[in-house]
Amino acid sequence: MVIQTALVSVSNKEGVVDFCRELSALGIRILSTGGTARLLSEQGIKVDRVSDYTGFPEILGGRVKTLHPRIHGGILAVHDDPAHQQVLQEHGIAPIGLVVVNLYPFVQTIERPGVTLAEAIEQIDIGGPSMIRAAAKNSRFVTVVVDPSDYPKVAQLKVNGCQTSPEERLRLSRKAFEHTSAYDSAIAAYLRQQESEQEGAAQTFPAAISLQLVKRQDLRYGENPHQRAALYSSGQPSGLVAAKQLQGKELSFNNYVDLQAAMSLAAEFDEPFCAIIKHTNPCGAAEGATLAEAYERALECDPVSAFGSVIGFNRSVDSATAELLASLFVEAIIAPGYDAEALEIFAKKKNLRLMEMPTLQSESVEYDFKKIAGGFLVQDQDLHYLNERDLKIVSERKPEPDEIGDLLFAWKIAKHVKSNAIVYAKERRTVGVGAGQMSRVDSARIAAEKARVPLAGAVMGSDAFFPFRDGIDEAAKSGIRAVIQPGGSVRDEEVIQAVNEHGMAMVLTGIRHFKH
Repeated sequence: MVIQTALVSVSNKEGVVDFCRELSALGIRILSTGGTARLLSEQGIKVDRVSDYTGFPEILGGRVKTLHPRIHGGILAVHDDPAHQQVLQEHGIAPIGLVVVNLYPFVQTIERPGVTLAEAIEQIDIGGPSMIRAAAKNSRFVTVVVDPSDYPKVAQLKVNGCQTSPEERLRLSRKAFEHTSAYDSAIAAYLRQQESEQEGAAQTFPAAISLQLVKRQDLRYGENPHQRAALYSSGQPSGLVAAKQLQGKELSFNNYVDLQAAMSLAAEFDEPFCAIIKHTNPCGAAEGATLAEAYERALECDPVSAFGSVIGFNRSVDSATAELLASLFVEAIIAPGYDAEALEIFAKKKNLRLMEMPTLQSESVEYDFKKIAGGFLVQDQDLHYLNERDLKIVSERKPEPDEIGDLLFAWKIAKHVKSNAIVYAKERRTVGVGAGQMSRVDSARIAAEKARVPLAGAVMGSDAFFPFRDGIDEAAKSGIRAVIQPGGSVRDEEVIQAVNEHGMAMVLTGIRHFKH
């Protein structure tokens, strides 16, 4: 359909002046409101203000501007329906063939520190979504544009007789509904957060959850070459999606999964720390007096598995650490930053992916989702952190102070190991990791088999309770001196008896950290 009238009212004014200048050159009448009308007029573009066209002023401080039959009638009229056309003629309503609208910056507003609920509420657009949805509904006749990146293509009107194709209108209609859906989802999520923060508000799962994801990039493939994959984010990029890639090949699906594991584990620690991740499991992790020392101690745990790994640090990487890493093939590194000297060293390994994420502890995400056939499982994130005062000593022998430190270290690592998880640790580093086994005692055996240093004097962390005493007996063979585990087995007394027989110390956490 030939476009004769366009309604333009945008919050994001990027590119709108040049676009409207082209529309005006084609003889298309432009209706506009508020700041958009003022900007276009200042740039010498002829504009008819909506309030002049409707004969009704903007009221309530701008809350009501476009909610008028002369606007929505012009957008929603079916052009090949004689009855609709007669109504337009009777009321002097011009058919609006192009609607260029994007919405108040609600997401940007709520991201500002200290923003109040009242300020956020004022950034909930009413007229904008109404016009977008009306135009998108009537896409057989109306072109709707919500994204400035679409201006150049729509501007090809000049070579198409002031018309857009049905295929183009359908594409833009789909984008419009995605735009309003994402907007409403952001508002609902924010209000739900405000509600939960009110004193005494019930912490319940909502009756409906809207997932509005925006594609950021296509990936080469998924977990395997025959699987397609892409990266999406919810709203504005944050967390790992917002991390800056400083060098290296394009990130793969598996790189992102392992980087998330490395980032999450590194964020658990305050002292200089290194996590070496392979297939989402830490094959080595350690604290150190320096970052270089932490890396060396982590690598000693399992240098064979570290080949082709992803590494996470909780400090900016310095040249000393980079020099040590130069001799190991690594897929990717994530850290809060990198010294200039470290970047020079890494530049020699052009395929190495360097990710910079100044704040490893990403903002709290509302829920954790897992996909199953036909739906999603939704749960709270596992954000529990353990302190020494939370430990319950159940053994005859009390753990020594240095053992307490190692037990808490092993517990943090076990939280990030696929269940069934057993972690042997000594002097704030892993010395053996057993991950993802169907039997907990098998995890205990594998962790011992992986150890490259004597286990005597080490501690053991288990992500869940011991169903039998065999896991304790297996650990005792290697000289494990102390155990940390949730407890709660019907055979806890049997397990405690085994610990006492071997002269070990044991503490219970009362918290389980399954990771499936």
